[in-house]
Amino acid sequence: MINKINRSNAEWKSKLTPEQYKVTREHKTEQPFVNQYYTTTEQGIYACVCCDQPLFDSNTKYKSGSGWPSFWSPIIKNSIGIKMDYSFSMIRKELHCNNCQAHLGHLFLDGPPPTGLRYCINSTSINLKKYKTHSNPSV
Repeated sequence: MINKINRSNAEWKSKLTPEQYKVTREHKTEQPFVNQYYTTTEQGIYACVCCDQPLFDSNTKYKSGSGWPSFWSPIIKNSIGIKMDYSFSMIRKELHCNNCQAHLGHLFLDGPPPTGLRYCINSTSINLKKYKTHSNPSV
């Protein structure tokens, strides 16, 4: 279930780093290839940096060569909203968290099976919550 979060700009600025604010609240894009999760292969759930809403499972992450973390499907389809983005003389589908309206990235139709979609996401807009490993105390 999506619980809408509304905060003032001042509240967001106090919660986020300047880079996180710039990307999630001002709809900017981080630098390609040098961002935190582009090459990460650790297993877990990627959640919205603003509201902690689970967005992507690492099992849907793949190497797109785009310079940003890419996923072929969200965990829950309605956790991510889509709106048209006409900036920079392009027509793209902008992705945002449906819980807090944080800008996440863009959606492209050049992804792998089974969806053929590429959710191209700014690392700055997500946090990886690693799966917990269970140790066997009898070993």
